[in-house]
Amino acid sequence: MKKTGTAFRTLGTLAATAALTLALSGCTGLDTTAPSAARAQAATDVRAARFGTVDCREVKCVALTFDAGPSEHSARLLDILKEKRVPATFFLLGKRHIEKYPELVRRMADEGHEVASHTWDHKILTRLGPEEIREELRRPNQEIARLTGRPPTLMRPPQGRTDDTVHEICRELGLAEVLWSVTAKDYTTTDPDLITRRVLAQASRDGIILLHDIYDGTVPAVPGIIGALKERGYVFVTVPQLLAPGKAEPGKVYR
Repeated sequence: MKKTGTAFRTLGTLAATAALTLALSGCTGLDTTAPSAARAQAATDVRAARFGTVDCREVKCVALTFDAGPSEHSARLLDILKEKRVPATFFLLGKRHIEKYPELVRRMADEGHEVASHTWDHKILTRLGPEEIREELRRPNQEIARLTGRPPTLMRPPQGRTDDTVHEICRELGLAEVLWSVTAKDYTTTDPDLITRRVLAQASRDGIILLHDIYDGTVPAVPGIIGALKERGYVFVTVPQLLAPGKAEPGKVYR
């Protein structure tokens, strides 16, 4: 798993920075829905979660999300989240991750976290044909459903790269796409303090925070991030809770 983290860090440093900046800058013309807009479009019922009922129309919410696990760091992360009573959303990779740590996938679901897809092998979906895209999305869906009893309803495209073909296939498979509004670029550093500072500098209401629990510096940063944001009055929720009483619609993109 150390090799996996190193490989992701190298790819992130060389390619992902430019890709993420492009995907999130608005230059792509991507049509996205903000959490507040999803809530405004919804009915009046409020969803309850295992961590308690939270109405993000009334309180300042943020969502911690973790990509590319599970890994050897994920058990410690789950311990921290349990201690702090903080739910998270995990966008899991299939190859070498779900298949290597099935017990952690079950634990994530059992402890009230949202288990979602980050594709099977982290291929850039916009470079694939339709059948290849379907395969990248079907396989983690099937494995997550087998392990947790519930297929995922959310996915995050690698590097945030998506297009109309990806949207249509996600609609077919019952998946909404979730991007992010805060990134620590933790693929560029092993310094937990720097990761913490980057998150805190960007965090705001309805923020969707992107982290990776495959890197050595990320999980040690999590307690500080949680503590500082709680001091600022933020409440941590899963992505579905952030949208509630709205609901993520398959084929749509949320950020």
